Amino acid sequence: MWDLAIKNGTCVTSTESFKADIYVKDGKIAAITTEDLGPSKETLDASGKRVYAGFIDTHVHSRDGGALHKETFAHSTRGAAMGGITTVVEMPNAVPPVCNVENFKAQKANLSSKAFVDFAMWALCLGDINNKDLLELDKYGVAGYKFFWGYALKKSNYNLIYNYDPNDPDVFPPLDDGQVYGIFETVAKTGKLLGIHAENSSLIRRLTERIKPEEYATEYEALLACRPSVCEETVVQTAISFAKVTGCHLHILHTSAKETVDLVDAAQKKGLKVTAETCPHYLTLTKDDFKRVGPMIKGYPPVREKADQQRLWEGLRAGILSHVCSDHAPHTAQEKAGSLFKIPSGMCTIETLVPLMTDSVNKGLITENDIARILSEKPAELFGLDHKKGFLRVGMDADITLVDYDYGETIDINRFQSVSKVSAFNGFKLKGYPVATVLRGHIVMKDRKLIGEHQGEFVAAHPAKKE
Repeated sequence: MWDLAIKNGTCVTSTESFKADIYVKDGKIAAITTEDLGPSKETLDASGKRVYAGFIDTHVHSRDGGALHKETFAHSTRGAAMGGITTVVEMPNAVPPVCNVENFKAQKANLSSKAFVDFAMWALCLGDINNKDLLELDKYGVAGYKFFWGYALKKSNYNLIYNYDPNDPDVFPPLDDGQVYGIFETVAKTGKLLGIHAENSSLIRRLTERIKPEEYATEYEALLACRPSVCEETVVQTAISFAKVTGCHLHILHTSAKETVDLVDAAQKKGLKVTAETCPHYLTLTKDDFKRVGPMIKGYPPVREKADQQRLWEGLRAGILSHVCSDHAPHTAQEKAGSLFKIPSGMCTIETLVPLMTDSVNKGLITENDIARILSEKPAELFGLDHKKGFLRVGMDADITLVDYDYGETIDINRFQSVSKVSAFNGFKLKGYPVATVLRGHIVMKDRKLIGEHQGEFVAAHPAKKE
């Protein structure tokens, strides 16, 4: 007898959509067929639904350990399950940061005790401070390496400092290009990707020092003037040059600017290992939405112009941008109240990632097959998870997301699973929602309600192929 049968649905991959039933045994996809293979302990009726390999969110800041008043891994991964996500890749800038094997083991144990869905982990690059640790971390299955380009660090705990005082004795200043180049050389030896937060901090600092907010129509336009697209463009240009020489797989995180799409496109056409992601807020909001959503729109890099948004969509449809992720970065409502120049950047986005993208299918911006590519298959391939995750294939983990493209719902922050209730999308009515989430054969969300307790597990990324 099968453990689970998912029947009467339409299976969707990046290349095709077809009617088939899925049979699950021992947490794995055992059969995908139009034949009746007999009884199962549990049946999930997928009539009228699209059946996808479980969605993967590669960019999640759960604040655990660290700022638990903002979020915990238990809450963020429950939000993931509500949003149709079966695997998250947790960012490394926790307390303590995931920058060496000891901290990796501690954080893995911490997250394992709380995970509602499966998870992989990033490692943090600190330059000469921990280059020696990066190769050892690779052996423990980290999914990728993260570098916050241009940010200062506290000497005492390696926490990021967004606006640092050069006279503070407890500060490591932003790394110079020589140290950054060393990171590229080291990560290249692992074969895994180096994800960069691409903002030119020295340019941002200079522009911010001379800004006069009263000269702009809105405070958001003043903020954009401090962080124009050239701040992203110049870092990406340098990073591509370093990737070309070192052979490192460069990955641009949360792409926001049209110029970055053009640079990545050109690099890929030259055969360089350069990929890039973007996020729903860049695809669905522009600077004009500030008047509607207020300070909740603030993120780094910032939401930009309509022309940037249009180029991001073009890049996504063309495959220049590999995938879409949430950049879930929660703060409390109190922290997000006030001047844009003082409040933190980021919002709760893990539950809205999938609905915003499936709504975009109904709007004709992408196809249902694009969803499989940008939320399942490409994330699994890029982060070394495709031996278990991301594909509707026999032998893969039975991670399944059912999407009902006819189901509509209004986003309500009060129903979020996250500790914080902060979103620029509160009140947005969307059509197309995940209505069931299956994790290794266990139904964890059904009919927009969570089921059961946490049962998520760590997923080690397989070794990258060396060329």
